[in-house]
Amino acid sequence: MDLQVEKAVAKWPNVPHCYGWLMLDARGTWRMRDENAQRHNLRGDKITQPALLGFINRNYVHDKQGCWYFQNGPQRVYVDLEAAPYVAHTEPVSHFVLQTREPLPSIETAWLSNQGRLWLQNADKIAIVDDRDLTQCLLQLHCMDRVVTDEELVAWLDSCGACAEIKLIANDSAVDVRYLDEEDAARQFGFVRQPGAVITANK
Repeated sequence: MDLQVEKAVAKWPNVPHCYGWLMLDARGTWRMRDENAQRHNLRGDKITQPALLGFINRNYVHDKQGCWYFQNGPQRVYVDLEAAPYVAHTEPVSHFVLQTREPLPSIETAWLSNQGRLWLQNADKIAIVDDRDLTQCLLQLHCMDRVVTDEELVAWLDSCGACAEIKLIANDSAVDVRYLDEEDAARQFGFVRQPGAVITANK
């Protein structure tokens, strides 16, 4: 977190939090959601200004309840997550890079979901792979020391991962791939997709 942000939090600790105005979509794009977007459940406008993007990325953290937010000076701007707290993109040198521009140096566990999406975990970072990069990632899925076939992958998903062992070859290591039901993802990984809804429900 930026030093000036930490100082602002210490100086004004009781500034009201902001909900519903910022979204991270499933492709790792930050979106600003005005009142019209919130009212009609729209994703909002893409944020493209480089300095603002850098500021958001540097000050993106979560609270004890698993609600993610951007610390904007003394104010917490809570983030609606379309999919996951992080979105990973493929990159030639680091293999995977998060939307915050942090590399994902190692992967502890990988999941393929019932929606056909690839999820990655490194320590406390949970990321979904941008769907535009999924075709490349499929070539990294191996079954019995070879690239998995389409038929094997469909059978694996149909059996919820029970019919064969699949590994993800990434960062010079082979990682077990598990099956994930995306309806359980937030509970399983301990994050909240809509912090505002949780606050409203608990009032």
